Amino acid sequence: MDLFDGHCDTILKCYLEGGGLRRQTGHLDLERRRGKGRWAQFFATFGSPEDMPDRSLWEVFLEEYALFRSEIDANADLVTFCRTGAEAEAAFAAGKTAAFLSAEGAELLDCDLEKLRMAHRMGVRIVNITWNHPNALSGTNAEEPDRGLSEQGRAFVKTMGELGMLVDVSHLSDPGFWDVMEITNRPVVATHSNSRAVFPHPRNLTDEQFTAIINTNGVAGLNMYAGFLGDDPDFDTVVSHLEHFLALGGENNVSMGGDWDGITSMPRGMNGIQDMEKLYEHLLRRNYSETLLEKVFYSNLMRVVNEVCSM
Repeated sequence: MDLFDGHCDTILKCYLEGGGLRRQTGHLDLERRRGKGRWAQFFATFGSPEDMPDRSLWEVFLEEYALFRSEIDANADLVTFCRTGAEAEAAFAAGKTAAFLSAEGAELLDCDLEKLRMAHRMGVRIVNITWNHPNALSGTNAEEPDRGLSEQGRAFVKTMGELGMLVDVSHLSDPGFWDVMEITNRPVVATHSNSRAVFPHPRNLTDEQFTAIINTNGVAGLNMYAGFLGDDPDFDTVVSHLEHFLALGGENNVSMGGDWDGITSMPRGMNGIQDMEKLYEHLLRRNYSETLLEKVFYSNLMRVVNEVCSM
């Protein structure tokens, strides 16, 4: 089973708790999917005032970036840092995992265009406009949910498009989402967001929002956090979110974004990324075709990366 997952917080876990990417006690490490098909993974850099009081988040970003690069170098037999789909294919040909880098919350970059350009040069290919706290660019679905993009936010989104970076609307306010859609002419991603029609949490996407993502040729990644899936969720609950997105015409626009190491509870039967194999088998038993599952688990997100992240 091939897998391209759009979001994990494993770098933050290593940063706060120690340990490395090769083997650790959380939801994800490099050895768990060794020999189980192609695997590409977006690793998020992240910091919040709760985790790092009185710290500069730009400094946190730089320190996490250095940690990420150090772990890539230390595990070069298993993983390659990638910026494009072509680089990922080269990693797979060498029998390695393709590791991509994202920034969860533009406040990590001080919402600054020059630091955005620097992050692009460093290899960051996805940036969430916000995390849970509002910033200079926009409100969020958790705080200041009625505030959309500022003029600074609009400039930020436009610059991301020019650079070949994917705009991630997970965590963004609803008005901010629609402002992004008004500005962009590139595929948009919601790397770890489920369906609000299936479970009415503001972190999830409305049908209208998912349809807008389809219209950009983007993707929404299914999030494995129980709190965004439903009450006492199991694998069938995950399937209900997938089926709803498919019913909206999203065969080419659903992907995976487990939110690994950033969540506290998962569906019954799931304990980490290794259990994506169980979800895949569960879907096969429900008569999903291997062709469709290859799109959902791998190629939909890779298509978007190939289209946008070309340099």
